Formats: sequence, C-alpha cells, structure tokens
Amino acid sequence: MHHMVEKGGALTRRQLLGGAAALAATAALAACGSAGSAGRDGADSSASGPSKAAASGKARTLTVFAAASLTESLQQIGRLFERKHKGVTVKFNFDSSGTLCTQIAEGARADVFFSAAEKQMDQLDGGLDGQEGAGMVDHATRVDLLQNKVVLCVPKGNPKDVKSFDGLAKALAAHQVLLAMGNADVPVGQYTQRILAHYGLDEAALAQAGCISYGSNVKEVAAQVREASVDCGVVYATDAKAESLAQVDAATDAMCGRVAYPVAAVKAAPEHALAVEFVDFLRTKAAVKCFTDAGFTALAKA
Repeated sequence: MHHMVEKGGALTRRQLLGGAAALAATAALAACGSAGSAGRDGADSSASGPSKAAASGKARTLTVFAAASLTESLQQIGRLFERKHKGVTVKFNFDSSGTLCTQIAEGARADVFFSAAEKQMDQLDGGLDGQEGAGMVDHATRVDLLQNKVVLCVPKGNPKDVKSFDGLAKALAAHQVLLAMGNADVPVGQYTQRILAHYGLDEAALAQAGCISYGSNVKEVAAQVREASVDCGVVYATDAKAESLAQVDAATDAMCGRVAYPVAAVKAAPEHALAVEFVDFLRTKAAVKCFTDAGFTALAKA
C-alpha cells in the first residue's frame, strides 16, 4: 500500500538568508532560505509489477524531495513507478522548495529534488551557465518539466467581494482585507511578493498593519482560504483545483514571471541510477497525464 506523510509548519514568517553562493554546503544553506524540520520524510510506499531497475528483487528505496504543490500528482506517479520496478519503494518528502533545498544542503538523504521554482534548483546546481553553486544536483539530469499558474482564491461566499488582483491591490492599500501568502522562502510566497511589487505595495508595512497572514508552504495558504480564516489567498492553480477553492483571477507572467518546476537527480543520491530513471519516467505519457489532470502544463515530454 502507498502512504504519504505531509509536513506542516508554524505560520511564522521566515526570510531568505543573503550572501552569494559558494562551493561549500554552508553557502548553499544560506541561499536556500530558512531551515525547516529536516528529515521528516513521507512514509514508505510500495507495489509490485514488472521489474526494470531491480531485476534482482532486492528491496530499494527512492527518496523524492518535492514541492508541496506536487503532492497529489506525484503520489499517483509514485504508485505507477513502483508497479514497473519490483522491490522499489518511492518515499516522498513534501514541503516548501526552500525548506527542501536547505535539507538537501544539510545532507539529508535525497535521490531526487523537484522544485516549484527555478531559484531553489539554481542554488543547488553548480553547473548552470558556469556560475558558482553548491553543485549538489546532477546538472545533466535537470529539466524544466512543468508550468503552473499563480491564482487568487477566496473562501466560500467571497465575503469581502475580492474579484481580481487589481481589486485586491486597492483593498490592501486601504487595509480592508486579510491576504494569505507563502513565507519569503516559499516559491508561491516569492511569486506573491513580485505581484505586490508590481502594484507598488509595501509588504512589510502591510504585514505590520495586520493585512497579511503567512503560510510555511502552499498547502497551508490554501488551508487558510478553505477555512475562511483570511479574506483571500495566493496559491497555485493546481492547489486551488485540489482544494476546490474559488479562483477569481490568475497572475500574468508580467506580474510574477513564469512558474516553472525543474527536477533533477541529486548528485550524491544513494540510488542515483534509479533517480535518473525516475526523472525520465516523469516525462512519460502516463506521468504527464497525472500532471495535466492535476492542472499542470507539461513543458517537457519524452
């Protein structure tokens, strides 16, 4: 049976650490953002089926660190992968990409990193355009696999009548609404920061005025909207779909940039060969269908 344990965190705001990336893992930590609770992976999952990577039948575990917004689609794909790889268990650690990046930089056991933004992948990739970096992911396996949309959602009934990002900007400027957004080390939070900057809004001032509530990953932001503890929230379209949230607007690339999801095998992966197979499997027709059914757009196919 396939199981997954998703992590959560306190609704405290965590800021990215500054400083240029260096070759050492310490600099990678600073670049990744605030550390979460490392090492709390998802529970084991297994299934039997035709073997490709484990012909000997020896039990093997593939550990995938993935952005929380990938939870539903990757759980399905993990089961498909296990059926084709006898004796293989796919173990997931779902959290914000910033927290996962930090955990990998700290030396957590991980075979695959699947980020909700290019920034966190760049911080672990020393092979990108010759720039310095931690060199902790295998650059040759890296691919921008998916695209998502950043959307504005409201609770049932839309009590504050928030209808668009334009309207949200005006309401925030007047201190009339409470917005849920991700922390500064969370990609969806970073996209939201760009949207606020697009409208010339001062995030720190809005937070001090009590107009912003933070979440440590996109699932926490979605939960605040679902529970109506806020007036609106900024999440990914896929999470809005998974949580059946009412979407009132979608951000344009001009507002927050392209929302791309890169994936790569971790260079020091205990199961590196299997990690490469998994990354390749994510581009198959069956896997792509799981992603598109969840609301993603596939950028790369096999």
